[in-house]
Amino acid sequence: MVRDARLKFTRELSTTLTIRSVSAEGICVNDRFWSETIALTPEEYIDSWQSVPLTDLTVDNFSALLEHGPELVIVGTGVRSAFPPRELMFAFARLGVGFELMDTAAAARTFNVLAGEGRRVAAVLYPL
Repeated sequence: MVRDARLKFTRELSTTLTIRSVSAEGICVNDRFWSETIALTPEEYIDSWQSVPLTDLTVDNFSALLEHGPELVIVGTGVRSAFPPRELMFAFARLGVGFELMDTAAAARTFNVLAGEGRRVAAVLYPL
């Protein structure tokens, strides 16, 4: 018995934002370059993000991101990983939303993988 095996290739156009590079000069997302802190979901940039030092972050700073219903929020802390205020960790736990901090390069890679899988992820990326 001979099976007719034909493959059909189609081009899938992705509307997902992809972090292309992270360097000392800034962060490139798709074809847009950022030299300051940015916030994004796989679908859009969050223009209302106000850059706040990591040690001063509160859950209120994330209100625009949380409106998108992420299951995980990733914060890229710059060159090195840092610890957030304890209350911020507790606030995210109470909301049932995952919250991870890592250096910005690792955060960008993690965001791209999760967004590519269709996960509900959001990120705040501080420059290197």
